[in-house]
Amino acid sequence: MNGFDKIELDAEKDQAQTMKHKQHVAELDKRGSDMKVKKRNKNFRIPKKVYIILGVIVVLLGLLTIPLFATYKSALKTYRQAKLVVAAAKTQNLEVASTEIDKTKADLKDTQQSLHALIPLKFIPVLSWYYNDADHLMNAGQSGLDTGTIVVESLKPYEDVLGLKGQGSFTGGSAQERIKTAVMATGKITPKIDDIAQTLEKVQKEMDQVQPWHYPEFIFGKKVKAQLVDARTVVDQAATFVTDARPLVKAIPSLLGDTEEQKYLILFQNDKELRPTGGFITGYSIFKIDKGLLNPDKNDDIYPLDDSIPNKPKAPDVLANYLKVYTLNLRDSNLSPDYVESMKTFRSMYERSPQRVDVSGIIAIDTDVLVSTIKILDNTISAGGMTFTTDNDPHCDCPQAIYALENNISRPVNYIKTARKSILGDLLNAILVKALSSSPKKYWGPLLQSFITQTNQKHILFYLYDDQAQQGMEGLNAAGRIKEFDGDYLHINEANFSGAKVNIFMKEAVDSDYKVGSDGTITKTVTINYKNPYPASDCNLERGGLCLNAQYKDWVRIYVPKGSELVDSKGTLSKLTTNEDLGKTVFEGLMTVRTEGVGTLTVTYKLPVKATNGELPVLIQKQPGTYGYPYTLTVDGKQKQSFDLLTDKELKLKLR
Repeated sequence: MNGFDKIELDAEKDQAQTMKHKQHVAELDKRGSDMKVKKRNKNFRIPKKVYIILGVIVVLLGLLTIPLFATYKSALKTYRQAKLVVAAAKTQNLEVASTEIDKTKADLKDTQQSLHALIPLKFIPVLSWYYNDADHLMNAGQSGLDTGTIVVESLKPYEDVLGLKGQGSFTGGSAQERIKTAVMATGKITPKIDDIAQTLEKVQKEMDQVQPWHYPEFIFGKKVKAQLVDARTVVDQAATFVTDARPLVKAIPSLLGDTEEQKYLILFQNDKELRPTGGFITGYSIFKIDKGLLNPDKNDDIYPLDDSIPNKPKAPDVLANYLKVYTLNLRDSNLSPDYVESMKTFRSMYERSPQRVDVSGIIAIDTDVLVSTIKILDNTISAGGMTFTTDNDPHCDCPQAIYALENNISRPVNYIKTARKSILGDLLNAILVKALSSSPKKYWGPLLQSFITQTNQKHILFYLYDDQAQQGMEGLNAAGRIKEFDGDYLHINEANFSGAKVNIFMKEAVDSDYKVGSDGTITKTVTINYKNPYPASDCNLERGGLCLNAQYKDWVRIYVPKGSELVDSKGTLSKLTTNEDLGKTVFEGLMTVRTEGVGTLTVTYKLPVKATNGELPVLIQKQPGTYGYPYTLTVDGKQKQSFDLLTDKELKLKLR
């Protein structure tokens, strides 16, 4: 036992010595490490240049505090002043707009001077971004104000004619004399379009150098990045618009008969019997224009004109199959959804008629133009012994003017009723007389705005024989063209072959759902929902029934990107066919919907484009003669966008 105890003591002693040795080694290691750190710290020194640069930046920021604050105050003042320019433009008051533009120019100049006092920021990393962006924005603002000045000064002499709330320079004389004066002076105004284009190019050049990615989405709760992106988009669109419109603007004096009388063929398309370019061609008028003064020359049904044409061509299969019509007539010639292509067919037949009149173009209008115009003209127009208003008529739950026209034109009678559809020409003439005999400030401004809106929404379409003028119309999207587009494309085109005016009652909505595969393949399903909530009309022609509502017989064509592959379809009487037209793939078939009934057409197809960067460019083109069908876009069942299709719609669809 004593030996064992001794061994245990020796072990404890050895263990204590070992621990002491380890502590000593650790202490030596720590001293060595500290010495290395001290040595390394001694060797590492911040260069004096860095201290100098940091010092200069601090001093500069201190010195620039006052000009920074001054620039901010000046910019805020300029912004508030610019809002007054926008307000004046919205109220269409040229006198106020001119004054506010001059004030804004002065304020902007002060702000630019304040900004230039901050020029040292241009040499500081990161801060230079914001200085340069601010400089470009102010330069763009200056050029934008110059554009506004050119526009205002060009319009000022004619502001009373245009209903723009100014004193004007020729308020005396009749309305016709004022128009004549304006048209004669148009030749002096149109060169300004080049000046406007040049100033807008400067705006575009400056805005293109502003980088939205420099900014966060929000600053102090205000959208920044998105607003800069939107501003660049608006400027690009404005510059493109002016560039596209330039040929038309330069041709306006000639089109308005400044040196030689011009004549135009006006076609009335009844959109209540929808056809590919907006409606069934039911009547026409010839209008002559001399130095801006419009005068009706002739108006009639389309039927007598149709009867005058010899050797008509064979009708396309669609007319033979669905309407049992075997000869192509003028009234059915608008089968192409592209208005210009349809009018080329119409023109080739029209020029063979002995009743033809040499014209400078063919302009189509529909019932929406008539209704909107009547509403502006105190909601009442008398023509052909009838009174037309926009009040609701319970016979059709539509404007009284629509029912009155249909009752006069479409109701069968037991006697020969000649020139039934010439009432349309009488109505157009009555509208013209009332507008021109009025005070310009009362009607002309609203009529001009309505004309622009109706054209934008494709209720007015232009096919002008002057190549430059037509180029301008197409640039303004006023010619009903089917456009080329890189990305996804959709145009739903319908033709009412029921023989009734069912489109008074028909409601439609369109859903588009995109499904993206793992390889980027996009499968799209388009669903068209139809609803006719109204009862059938008395369509017994023998007893004089007015057949407005009946079973909807709809020839539908869905235009999609060329190369799209049909996967499945449901809802048509027979399987959809696939063909190509106007550079698109087209799915075509016949759809029927009962009165007081609903219907659904579903088409599924693969797009020829793939999802690459999470966004897909999309263009949806509206059919002329339609009224803002609701569209909903979803991706994998999740709603992304929803809108009423009043005009063509171009967008970026997020697929992720």
